[in-house]
Amino acid sequence: MCGIYGYWDRAGQPLQSDALAAMGERLRHRGPDDAGVWEQPGRGVAIGNRRLSIIDIAGGHQPFVSDDGRIAVVQNGEIFNHVELAAQLRSQGARLDTQSDTEVILRLYEREGIACLRRLNGMFAIAIADAREDALYLARDRIGVKPLYFHDDGARMVFGSEPKAILAAITRPTVDLEAIHHYLTFNYIPAPWTVWQGVRHLMPGCWMRFGRAGVQTQRWWSLAAQREQEHRFEDWSEEFLAILDDATRIRLRADVPFGAFLSGGVDSSTIVALMARHVQQPVRTFCIGFADPRFDESAWAAQAAARFGCDHTLEVAELDMLQRWPQVLAHLDQPHGDASFLPTLRVSELAAKHVKVVLTGDGGDELFAGYDKYAQLLSAPGVDQLDAGAFQRGYFESISLFTPAARNALYRPEVAARLAGIDSFEAAAKPWFDEAAHFDRVNQALYLDMQLLLCGNNLVKPDRMGMAVSIEARTPFLDWRMMEFAFRSRGGTKLAADGDKKHWYKRAVTPLIGHDLAHRRKQMFTVPVGEWFRGESYPWLAQLLAGSDLLQRLFAPAAVQGLLERHRNGSANHTRELRALAALALWADGAGV
Repeated sequence: MCGIYGYWDRAGQPLQSDALAAMGERLRHRGPDDAGVWEQPGRGVAIGNRRLSIIDIAGGHQPFVSDDGRIAVVQNGEIFNHVELAAQLRSQGARLDTQSDTEVILRLYEREGIACLRRLNGMFAIAIADAREDALYLARDRIGVKPLYFHDDGARMVFGSEPKAILAAITRPTVDLEAIHHYLTFNYIPAPWTVWQGVRHLMPGCWMRFGRAGVQTQRWWSLAAQREQEHRFEDWSEEFLAILDDATRIRLRADVPFGAFLSGGVDSSTIVALMARHVQQPVRTFCIGFADPRFDESAWAAQAAARFGCDHTLEVAELDMLQRWPQVLAHLDQPHGDASFLPTLRVSELAAKHVKVVLTGDGGDELFAGYDKYAQLLSAPGVDQLDAGAFQRGYFESISLFTPAARNALYRPEVAARLAGIDSFEAAAKPWFDEAAHFDRVNQALYLDMQLLLCGNNLVKPDRMGMAVSIEARTPFLDWRMMEFAFRSRGGTKLAADGDKKHWYKRAVTPLIGHDLAHRRKQMFTVPVGEWFRGESYPWLAQLLAGSDLLQRLFAPAAVQGLLERHRNGSANHTRELRALAALALWADGAGV
């Protein structure tokens, strides 16, 4: 796990040295252990790295540079099959001087070029400066576990693991109104947009090549390439468990202490059970609890920890975490309306006292239909009679934060006029639905959430909140083999006709984790922000929204006040809408917008 950054100047002009140094400094939290830069000012290119040392602590210094000095590589992330790849390379006569997974990337690239990405099983964002081609490559892992942003003004491209690194090297751009428009739809800003005009997120499963003549972008992996197949449960279960077991095994490769987040839910319990198979010592597990039983899962986590013989650490935290919201948003670099970032930061802080790596259950809900919304939508009366377009619109509307009408009523007239004609469904959702048209409707909904919700919000949580305290989060469910297997599985294996979520998955893991853990009701990892907004936090919220310069420029005060009053008097539940507006205001205040 690291932070990477750098630039490519088409005219061969160097970036000011203080700006390059500032980019690295902005990413220190992602890599406090080591730092390195490879620069060729005469060619107008540099790549840098801030390193969190996990594998080959002594020998893993980045950048890695080819023997002739013409290729340099940095990466953020881990290549979990680097041991097998290194053995193959050595059998072919390649020389590897370290045990580092980044050196494996270099040696593979020397032989295979950018096509080597398909050989990598991992989470990664990679930059490769290649003087042979007079080009710079940026590449991102299959589903976007690791972030990578860039800004290209036509003369110079600047990139970094977080937008704050880019902002250290360019004149600060204006806020992107279209991105805000999409934020009010999804509760997060979907890739490739960011809150800053011209700062973009490289899409998952894609690489970009920056040369003197222009830019080339190519998608090197697509989940939509899968085709659903018929399975017998026994065969499905065997393959599911085999893939997940191996995905967990290779994610235990580390030269530092590791553990797991354990909530006692089916996903985290399954991962911890599989970890326990492959380690000699008790698995270190971490959980935060709350005094309010509505939000406390600690008893389930304790049950799982006891079953698997874990070295379990529980800390009861204060439920009210709103005072830490500005800190969270500063690490995110843009607004997110999801309150679960707050407890995720808290459990990350707990784990960071003991380990540098944690395994998590992220991805299980999106792959195997773990959320209530799937059962609610897909079991609704008449859904089977909807044509494809009506189904897609219906699902999109069910996950939208503001409806188009509500969003337009919120805007000031001049803002509404500027955004007229921008449809979040057409811009951000329909292209994914079009790719998924050959899947059944359960898998169409899951595919959209994999591409939007997962990489736009849910994977941001463990990355940014873990990196805030310099720990690495690994996600066995998002092994490429598991993702492809999941989308070869028909929707009925995931969501039963009676609404049972994770239908075959729970059956498959029951012998492993027990019936109670496998079939317990899902509990969201969150805090009761909506209650606070009706009670003790109402004055703070009202003052925050009324005092935000950005909100005053964008939104009609009467419309915002209407949301507040309806929520306070109980005539409507506007928790999600107010939470999103509060996050936008806090982010803007912190960013000086």
